[in-house]
Amino acid sequence: MIQTSPIALVTGANKGIGLAIARQLGTAGHTVWLGCRDISRCEVAARELRDRGIDAHAVLLDVTDGASVSNAANTIESEVGRLDVLVNNAGLMFGPPPSLAEESIDEMQRMFDTNVFGVMRVTQAFLPLLRKSKAARIVMMSSGLSSLTDALDMRSETWTVGFGGYCASKTALNMLTVKLAKELDRYGIKVNAVDPGLTSTDMTGNGPGHSPEEGARPAVALATTHAYGPTAGFYACAPSGELVLKSW
Repeated sequence: MIQTSPIALVTGANKGIGLAIARQLGTAGHTVWLGCRDISRCEVAARELRDRGIDAHAVLLDVTDGASVSNAANTIESEVGRLDVLVNNAGLMFGPPPSLAEESIDEMQRMFDTNVFGVMRVTQAFLPLLRKSKAARIVMMSSGLSSLTDALDMRSETWTVGFGGYCASKTALNMLTVKLAKELDRYGIKVNAVDPGLTSTDMTGNGPGHSPEEGARPAVALATTHAYGPTAGFYACAPSGELVLKSW
């Protein structure tokens, strides 16, 4: 049977922003695949979406494991044959280090493996399926902390923020976003990065911030952008819901 609805894969989708993205895409008519490293939690999340009438499926996907990523790509290819949307949401951040001069190199490497190399590992594995789409979209979950412009602006709310390793990993992701967007433009594949804003999730200790549903909005907007929509950009959502271009 030919799959007519758009097909989306969201990594790190068993909770938080990832689950909210999957829920919003599913509500908009996408078939959603939830890629998670804990398949039992992933199945629970997929079942929750199916209870809402969403065509949702779980797939084991650890972005730091090449074999896991390859198996996930093979599974989705055998089930639906293509991919229209890839949202690279899975990410890793450790608690605030005392200072960059003392930050754990091991923790920095682990963040880069998930936030940078993991994203590329997934993107490269799924590109053959994305190229089968008539209008593929790739969305990178970046962060406002990635902006070099803001990091150098004393007026910025991020001026005093530490988290050097995490910030650097997201800055590196931004560069890969631009390079991929330029390379894939000839195929009609749009690639953008998003800043979800300060969001109350497990990663942020469920502290101050808006809801995951609000944090998901820029990713969903770019995942569903039209043929004349942007590519190679870094976006957030204004309170009105409109996309706002941010400085790299």
